[in-house]
Amino acid sequence: MSASAPAHAPWASAPYPVVIADRDGTVTYTNELAAALFAGICSGSALCDTAPSWLTDAHARRAAGTPGDAVLASGPVGERTFDAHPTVQDDGSVIWWLVEDTDLRLAREALRVERERTAFLAEASNTLLSSLNLERCMDVTAQLAAEYLADAALVIAPRQGHRLPVVVCVQGGSPQRIQWDVDPDEVPGLGEALQGFPPVPSRWIDPASAPAWLVPDGFGPVGSIVVTPLPGHGVPGGALVLLRRSGETAFSAGEEVFARLFAARAGAAMSAARLYTEQSSLTQTLMRDLLPPVLHQISGVDFAGGYRPSKDHERIGGDFYDVHPAATTGEASFAVLGDVCGKGLEAAVLTGKIRNTLQALLPLTKDHQRMIDLLNTSLLNSHQTLFATLVMVSAVREGKLVQLRVTSAGHPPVMIVRGNGAVEEGTSRGTLVGARPQARATTVSETLAPGEFCVLFSDGITEAKGGPLGDELFGEDRLKEALAQCAGMPAEAIVEHVQMLASQWVGSKGHDDMAVMVIAAPRTHHLSAVNGHTRGRFTA
Repeated sequence: MSASAPAHAPWASAPYPVVIADRDGTVTYTNELAAALFAGICSGSALCDTAPSWLTDAHARRAAGTPGDAVLASGPVGERTFDAHPTVQDDGSVIWWLVEDTDLRLAREALRVERERTAFLAEASNTLLSSLNLERCMDVTAQLAAEYLADAALVIAPRQGHRLPVVVCVQGGSPQRIQWDVDPDEVPGLGEALQGFPPVPSRWIDPASAPAWLVPDGFGPVGSIVVTPLPGHGVPGGALVLLRRSGETAFSAGEEVFARLFAARAGAAMSAARLYTEQSSLTQTLMRDLLPPVLHQISGVDFAGGYRPSKDHERIGGDFYDVHPAATTGEASFAVLGDVCGKGLEAAVLTGKIRNTLQALLPLTKDHQRMIDLLNTSLLNSHQTLFATLVMVSAVREGKLVQLRVTSAGHPPVMIVRGNGAVEEGTSRGTLVGARPQARATTVSETLAPGEFCVLFSDGITEAKGGPLGDELFGEDRLKEALAQCAGMPAEAIVEHVQMLASQWVGSKGHDDMAVMVIAAPRTHHLSAVNGHTRGRFTA
């Protein structure tokens, strides 16, 4: 029972629990609030028998006047927490004013948890978005979830064929990739999550009903399960399954919400990685015929080519060249080098159309003008407004000589290098293709003796700006001088030499696409056609 207090005593009307104890720890006064808080406390009772240990220890230190003792003590009383503020009286007794801070503590704890979760989500986002590899994203998702959210985590991707790609990670372990041939509907909510439907509350899932394939080896009994979808960009990205062992605290509603926030970030990262993988695969497929194969000797004629795009980070552009072996032995192989107006992807699209059109016109290679007319009509009828220049060459080996038929449609004339180093400019001339209803060009015959060669090039070579002041054109004269020094060199070496000189001329400055092709008559009688029955082709 509480003792009465003088009416003028400051603690008489205190709105919170008050306890007074003497030096020996005997309670001399408690108000009604303190009596309701501490069972059995009353005047004359021992403080150590009725108050929590944190308050008893604080009283002993204050009564003894321990130097450096804290101004106040704090601790729990049941599920509540209090700050106990001491006031030492002249007779050595201590008045303890107990102020509840449960709400403040809960608010601080909620703030701490929220800060930790925000930091985790930021870290997770940075880690997940650091890779566009889908398997790596799945590994990271499982490992982060197992480390921060649950005792074990499973990341399940959409079905591939009859199997589900799965990454399993137990807390403290490493991710493991497996393939499941199972029915996801055996787990409540899993089948729906894989289809992108909202998650099923954890309390609806009976852990005892979890199939054996869902539980990692050696994990033990499952106490609670969370299943949440991994949302993708317009399509389901998979599902995240969190497991806690039996005996651990079950997932709370707040933890389920937080798991969905994490799953949203993981799903976005996995979806981006999956989209990148699909687009990369598609790009590789579409570009397979646009990338440069090695050009070989075809039917006794040496071919070599090289290309440098206008931007070093690009692989395709507006310059192109193709070499098509003859359909039958003894007929001429067909080579073409062209330059589409423009750069980058738009020019590359038109380049692909020109290449495909010319390939369809291969039966007409004996009539270059007819091929140009049909190509010109095709380009005029398309929605594209770009045009192109090109030079066509039909080459056939006749004994030691190589016979050429050269047709230039608005393109820089070919250069023919004789055995003595003399450089001759081709005489074929014509108009560009795809700009006017008529595209006229002349076809000229040329003959290459052993060791002589014909050079086809785009204006990116001759119009490359550089030199000491950076604004001088490489020019045809400089190209002729360079080619004169290549007499007797193999076709591949000639291409490399021209590319090297042009690159050195422009240095690190910007330039147009550069393409060069060499058609040469071998010095020997060897007529082996390496890869002679395969269409060697390159489009840049």
